[in-house]
Amino acid sequence: MTGPVGFIRLASGTAIYGVVLFLCAGTIAWPAAWIYLALMTAVFAGYMAVISRHPDLIAERRKPPADAKRWDKPFVALIGAVGPAVLLLVCGFDRRFGWSPPLAPAWNVIGLLLVAAGGSLTNWAVASNRFFSAVIRIQRDRDHYVIASGPYGLVRHPGYVGSLIHMPGLALALGSLWALAVVGAISALIVVRTALEDRTLRAELEGYAEYAGRVRYRLLPGVW
Repeated sequence: MTGPVGFIRLASGTAIYGVVLFLCAGTIAWPAAWIYLALMTAVFAGYMAVISRHPDLIAERRKPPADAKRWDKPFVALIGAVGPAVLLLVCGFDRRFGWSPPLAPAWNVIGLLLVAAGGSLTNWAVASNRFFSAVIRIQRDRDHYVIASGPYGLVRHPGYVGSLIHMPGLALALGSLWALAVVGAISALIVVRTALEDRTLRAELEGYAEYAGRVRYRLLPGVW
């Protein structure tokens, strides 16, 4: 994930985000979007630097084995692809048609800070967990064991927390209140997937039940 291949992936990922946003907005004169893209480039670069330390995880995420839970496939599609695409589309069209009232610049800044915080938390989770697969499965072929270090000492699913922070940040950074409705829908799916994944890990991963007894909360300390 480093070197020329990593650079191409980084550039193409940023380019796709930009094309979607600017085509939907009908303009490239959108400073907030440019700042968001620059920030996401930094987040993607951090992700690639982190995951390059785990070549086996790169292989796992590129082509997970067939033993992933079947019920997880709709969640992967909706949370990982459809939802983010719709979120970008709504933000872009909102910019073009002015669906949302103008937000004070402070809200845009708060949104960008949330994007940075969410991306950083997710990257920290990936750095701490060499089993950070894109699908839900017990990775027996990789000697799967419980990870309790880093952010996993605070909550049991910090990667999801990163997404839950990032998404409203994106909506605020790009000034789209309508996008918050999409954020709510994706967030609900993430909560359901978290519950199902947690139940699977309790039942099938040795030591997870004991870990859950020590780290009590799935997503939000003191709440759930």
